[in-house]
Amino acid sequence: MGLFDFLTAKKQTASVAKDRLRIIVAHERSAGRGRGGPDYLPMLQRELLEVIRKYVNVDVEAVKVDLVKEGEHDVLDISVALPEPNVQA
Repeated sequence: MGLFDFLTAKKQTASVAKDRLRIIVAHERSAGRGRGGPDYLPMLQRELLEVIRKYVNVDVEAVKVDLVKEGEHDVLDISVALPEPNVQA
């Protein structure tokens, strides 16, 4: 094995590692959808709840954040169940 063969072998190894990494990343992205969405959705839901609680007293279950597929686009669906207003007669 000559010096140049060693350098060529390293490039092939790097290429194989790069291809493997691409497969792993693609798999993780598709697995993320299967788990219910991207990793940031729970954090986004908590932060939205904190902001909404500054103005309205709501339960933890009152804020729902989902990622919905509509055609070619992913749409962030945010639902907030507000409490009924107190009516004083």
